[in-house]
Amino acid sequence: PRLGAQRIPLCMLFRRVWCAPRDGCVPIWKNRRRTSGLGCLMCLGPSPGIIGQVRGSPTHGGPGSRKLTGSTERYASVSFWETSGQLCRHYMENELMEDQSEATIEKAFATIETYKRHLRNRIIPRWGRLAPLAIESLEVEKWFNELKKGYPKKDVMPLADPTIDKIRRVMNLVYLHGQRCNFLPRQQEGNPMNWVRQRTTSSYQALIMTPQQAFEILLDTPEPRRTLVLSDAATALRVSEILGLTWMDLNFKDLVVHVRRAYVWGRFKEPKSKASKAPVPMHPLLAGFLLAWRGKTLYSEDGDFVFPSTRLNGRKPLSASILVQKYLRPAAVKAGVIANGQKVRFGFHNFRHSLASALVKMKVDPKTVQEFLRQAHVTTTLQLYAQSDMQSKRDAQGRFLEQMFGDRVHLLTERIQ
Repeated sequence: PRLGAQRIPLCMLFRRVWCAPRDGCVPIWKNRRRTSGLGCLMCLGPSPGIIGQVRGSPTHGGPGSRKLTGSTERYASVSFWETSGQLCRHYMENELMEDQSEATIEKAFATIETYKRHLRNRIIPRWGRLAPLAIESLEVEKWFNELKKGYPKKDVMPLADPTIDKIRRVMNLVYLHGQRCNFLPRQQEGNPMNWVRQRTTSSYQALIMTPQQAFEILLDTPEPRRTLVLSDAATALRVSEILGLTWMDLNFKDLVVHVRRAYVWGRFKEPKSKASKAPVPMHPLLAGFLLAWRGKTLYSEDGDFVFPSTRLNGRKPLSASILVQKYLRPAAVKAGVIANGQKVRFGFHNFRHSLASALVKMKVDPKTVQEFLRQAHVTTTLQLYAQSDMQSKRDAQGRFLEQMFGDRVHLLTERIQ
């Protein structure tokens, strides 16, 4: 592809030798281990041959050269990344390392794994062979539209807007990393993601259960899964945090649950955020169920998991995915929460949404609901988690009409008649 008149020539960004451009290509520098089989990175085909050193190129003193201005001039004499794939791998090695203790901005383990999955499975396969500044904003938007449609012939499911926006943000972070490390110009032209537009809203709406429906699910769930589901429904803990609990994390004297770890994808990691580490209240009724389970389990020592896997002799907790597939969804079908075979997202996180909605419906202070769910911002609680049902909306509408009409509603009915 051709670069626009305002874009920085690629030969400014890479190595000392540039290949002769074929029709429609842009001259770029080469960095190959062998001299044979050289090709233009833009067209990925064999180049007509090596013309000369960079000082003889059209952008560096050769015929038809133009003078470089500003900070872009220094990028002509320094060696940088040849492909976007190399830049992505440098970002993963330096920003997405497993040990985040020395990171300026720490990332949760789930965030790191999600970013790596997007980079390895989508971003690098699609853009990895192109030079960083050869990626055009409009081409990225076109690719996003393809991801949104999916590939039915290849059994590739379409992606939702929030997922695609997360891919956009990961690509933007890679470019910002390149600019911060002086691999790319610290100008707007050095980050084509500045001009990529993508919707961030989702059409997904979490399925909300009533307290009565949640109780029916509990009745159809065997122990110890029943106590686990009850703990999830009453505390709004994430299932990864519940599975990471040990008996020493439960303070039955002060009736508090301490969140110290999360069991994510078979590994123990830090909780999701600083707000997630806040202690969670434990009502005496819930404490009674937990103490009853402790009296039954084979693993009741302080260091044992509250909900261990007996198949693994208590060395690890239960599996969240198996719990949902074998117990939670069948119980939800029997309780009438979802239909049999209905393709809808349903799992432990629905209890978190349901608790938030129930607390708001009970007129609990929004700040209390936010701290109960251990979220950093109250707007997240009210916009994404709390939902109002139709009966609550109808009751609110009725209260408004009562205040508007008062005892004079007959004046309107007489005129209508």
